[in-house]
Amino acid sequence: MDKLSPEQRHRTMAAIRGKDTKPEMIVRKGLWSMGFRYRLNSPKLPGHPDLVLRKYRTCIFVNGCFWHGHEGCYKMPKTNREFWVSKIRRNKERDKEEQLKLAEMGWHCITIWECELKPSKREQALKSLAFTLNKIWLEEHAVIGKPYPKLEEEDGVLRAAEERE
Repeated sequence: MDKLSPEQRHRTMAAIRGKDTKPEMIVRKGLWSMGFRYRLNSPKLPGHPDLVLRKYRTCIFVNGCFWHGHEGCYKMPKTNREFWVSKIRRNKERDKEEQLKLAEMGWHCITIWECELKPSKREQALKSLAFTLNKIWLEEHAVIGKPYPKLEEEDGVLRAAEERE
């Protein structure tokens, strides 16, 4: 049985924000401090990703463990179970569909879970995110089939072998 009246429950649920949440702000501040620039909640992309890094063609979703049913973190409410089971299932299905659409459009999708941003794990999660973004950028901008020029030393100066010839 719910301890709150329907009016109180409605006010509590209505106060839950979808934008500028604490986990999202942690990711935003962390990325900004590392020099990454982004756009927020792009209405032009499916699913309105929390952060969009166009330079990296990457969308970042900062998901709450409860609302998106994160395995190992999610605890089913004891009241109104049928509603919550179907709601969380729909959320998971929608998340997959949106990420598939983004992938078809050529976007990379990264999901960061609320539990990964707890103080004990936060620094590692943000470093991992930065590493992943840099790896994506390097892979997208790799010069394929064109090796670096060989360097040869001549009179104490390094020069490309092509320059000498």
